[in-house]
Amino acid sequence: MIHLSNKSLEGIRPAAEIISRARQAVVLTGAGISTHSGIPDFRSPGSGLWTRNDPIEVATLDSFRYNPENFFNWIRPLVSGMHAAQPNAAHLALAKLEQSGFVNTIITQNVDGLHHRAGATNILEVHGSMRTMTCVSCFRRYDSSDFLVAYLESGEIPHCEICSHILKPDVILFGEQLPIRTWMKAQDVSKHCDLMIVAGSSLEVLPVAGLPMRAIENGAHLIIINNTVTYLDVRADVVFHEDVIDIIPLIAREVFHE
Repeated sequence: MIHLSNKSLEGIRPAAEIISRARQAVVLTGAGISTHSGIPDFRSPGSGLWTRNDPIEVATLDSFRYNPENFFNWIRPLVSGMHAAQPNAAHLALAKLEQSGFVNTIITQNVDGLHHRAGATNILEVHGSMRTMTCVSCFRRYDSSDFLVAYLESGEIPHCEICSHILKPDVILFGEQLPIRTWMKAQDVSKHCDLMIVAGSSLEVLPVAGLPMRAIENGAHLIIINNTVTYLDVRADVVFHEDVIDIIPLIAREVFHE
């Protein structure tokens, strides 16, 4: 049974009304939307990945270049979890809002592909994706599923079928630039939207954390749904300090008058 504060319950209808009136709504999602699908976030005390592993040792571009085996050993359990994960109620509700025209674009910091699997189509993966891999030498791109079974079963590191060099998952590591076309598009839709919904992001990771500020500086409404406080709570029209898996489906039902 869902237990929400009175303030959160009172915010459902105003949030739904803002969404219903919006012409160009953009959603920005972070790790908090996928934790209920079994994918850990990176920063939560005790459970976050960076409380158990030093990102400098396993997840920088330099560490991948000099010790890719260490990276693949570290990320293997995470990839296994992503492979087994299913979209949760929050993913599905956002996909339904997008399919119905209430949401135009979903910008996500996540690399798990769950928005795609939920049925959303206009998705900007600003931190890359585990769905594809690229050769570090000849830059040929592959579908990760071609190598997934061998990797998960035996830890076999994927290599290019053309030049035999290691394939790097198309996720953005520390010290690596964001995918430029995707990032430029994310900035553009944030600048021109009339509503941004932040869902499951603490807004602590730059430069993505600056996108909601770009939106509100151009007159957009702002709805924030996150368990913890963000730096933009004071600028938001509606704030929910709740779990996205509880709030987003409730807002969607109100939008659809269900």
